[in-house]
Amino acid sequence: MSGSVRSGCRTLLPALRRALFPGVYPGAYPGVFLGVFLALLSCLLALPAPARAADATFTQFIAALWPEAQAAGVSRATFERETRGLEPDYKLPDLALPGRPVTGARAQAEFVQVPADYVKEARIIQLAAEGQRLMQKYRAALEEIERRFGVPGTMVLAIWGRETDYGRSSDPHDTLRVVATQAYVGRRKEQYRDEFILALKILDAGAVTRREFRSSWAGATGLTQFLPSEYFKHGVDLDGDGRVDIWHSVPDALASAAKQLADKGWQPGVRWAYEVRAPANADCTLGVPEVQRPIGDWQRAGFSPVQRTSAAEQAQPASLLQPEGLYGPSFLTTANYFVIKQYNFSDLYVLFVGHLSDRMLTPQPFATPWSAATQLRTSSVEAMQTHLARLGLYTDKIDGKAGMQTRTALGAYQRSAGLKVDCWPSEAVLQAMRAAR
Repeated sequence: MSGSVRSGCRTLLPALRRALFPGVYPGAYPGVFLGVFLALLSCLLALPAPARAADATFTQFIAALWPEAQAAGVSRATFERETRGLEPDYKLPDLALPGRPVTGARAQAEFVQVPADYVKEARIIQLAAEGQRLMQKYRAALEEIERRFGVPGTMVLAIWGRETDYGRSSDPHDTLRVVATQAYVGRRKEQYRDEFILALKILDAGAVTRREFRSSWAGATGLTQFLPSEYFKHGVDLDGDGRVDIWHSVPDALASAAKQLADKGWQPGVRWAYEVRAPANADCTLGVPEVQRPIGDWQRAGFSPVQRTSAAEQAQPASLLQPEGLYGPSFLTTANYFVIKQYNFSDLYVLFVGHLSDRMLTPQPFATPWSAATQLRTSSVEAMQTHLARLGLYTDKIDGKAGMQTRTALGAYQRSAGLKVDCWPSEAVLQAMRAAR
């Protein structure tokens, strides 16, 4: 049912009850039964048949999940209470609805904005100042987090700042409804089937109320944005109150974020990345995780770190990252860079969080400014990836996201086509590809 039509139908139900049971409801008039019944029938018939059928099937789908919920330890009372009246949200992205085109994931800023728009200096300054204040407020918790997990306090503060603006932004969706809908008609049904069961388990444990169990369209919830499965894998009760509360307890949320990084391989004492000044003849096609060299070797090849590095740091293996190809800043990324990337699979997200973490300790912006490059539309990047895949230069997903693999494959194409090798997906290169077909 559509929300507005369903709401209108529901307003007629009390009148129908009064008409059916005049002895129970004072002031009821039996004679109005026919009129109310016909009005309710008309209301229901106004709904599209597919919507009525789909909702009925959804209800059956949810009911059939009870054995899995029971096996996970969810009580019957919780299951009945939380699924009663549960409805799918067909407006969510990333769905595969019968009879409709598959909807892609909502265009996230990390994948559609150029770096200069995503890593805005004014925003970094604002969040860094607030982060410095919060460093003092939560000093004891942050020191304990670094002691237990080896993750700097500034790093988990930066994640908190990027994810929910230090708790000031609110998630718009009912988490249970999101994961139920994604389990029913999402493009990753099996994953979200598990998330739905674990969301019920969170509610069954009383970790959060249903009203406060809010999330993004993808089901990430809490101050540091965890999926239900991540809550159970990495949740930490740092404040010692006997429960893991990532929605209200800042120590719990920050410790849980740190544990997630540690569980995914965080290396204590290793920086996330080093900004470098690239040589004029830099080969941007080397910018993939598979090409690793000690930082000292990169330095001898002309990639000069902006900050002085110790002998131990120069021995660390690192990969080249040039988010704007030959334009804008260049970085040498360590293993910890890719740990953060498991938190959010976007280079710009990692750059934002890593740089924000640094800025809480030093006022230095990036040494090389971002260029004024424009970002191709997702559909154009998809067309570019498809062409590169057809040539055997690109083997990753066709997703419209100009990440490391896309930029490197593009550089290889530019070299083979006699074009300027800058590893940046521009309209001019796309037109050259179309002309060559």
